[in-house]
Amino acid sequence: MSALVTLDNVTFSRGDKNILTGVSWVVKPGELWVVLGPNASGKTTLLELVADWETPTSGSVEVLGDDTQSEESGWIRPRVGIASAGMNKRIPPRESVRDSIVSAAYAVASSEGEIFDDEDVQRGERVAREWGLAELLDVPLEALSEGELKKTQIARATMTDPELLLLDEPTAGLDLGAREELLSIINLFAQTPGAPTIILVTHHVEEIPLGFTHALILSGGTVASAGPIESTVTSEVLSSAFGRPITVSRVNGRLTAQAGTAV
Repeated sequence: MSALVTLDNVTFSRGDKNILTGVSWVVKPGELWVVLGPNASGKTTLLELVADWETPTSGSVEVLGDDTQSEESGWIRPRVGIASAGMNKRIPPRESVRDSIVSAAYAVASSEGEIFDDEDVQRGERVAREWGLAELLDVPLEALSEGELKKTQIARATMTDPELLLLDEPTAGLDLGAREELLSIINLFAQTPGAPTIILVTHHVEEIPLGFTHALILSGGTVASAGPIESTVTSEVLSSAFGRPITVSRVNGRLTAQAGTAV
């Protein structure tokens, strides 16, 4: 397979408003992508199209070799892990950590009406332990801290050994210590042999984990730039995308950005 994700001239609309317009993008195996852009630039919608939770208004989306408009979602979704606030809203808040993770193997958002195989439950508990959730298996989602909830979302997303992992603002709402802990875990996971290709959405260049290789910059629902991080996450590109002067620098291997007055 030459590409894991191919978007060809994709437009996505809600009512009379285009959220994405004419987006073309290719993700190849082994690449680690970050998606950056201002609020309302279409970042979360992009992930939902790739995860086959949304359908393009026009254009085509191919994921893992299948067209999302012709292939059954029950075939694509278990192969694509997604951790996002939007996905979390689909899961009942009283669902336990265990059930919210295991239900991912059945391509459903709730355990209601499902009878889980013992093998799937055991795997779900192992995945929970890997993300530091062993003591929280019976705790409902509504009782978790923000950091615990983020880890649960990612654990659910990795439950099916996905070929593609989508992370939508995984560190949003976390304090500095919790943010750095989670970024470190994501970095280690990404470097594990057999780890899936990862696409991570963030608002902040400081939240790009070490080792990520490529960046897609969205602005106004269109592609401002896409390619290796060194040539896309630059002062010039981000200044244009965000509409204000932005200076990008690197400190101890990590990117950082500072904004000036809007232009």
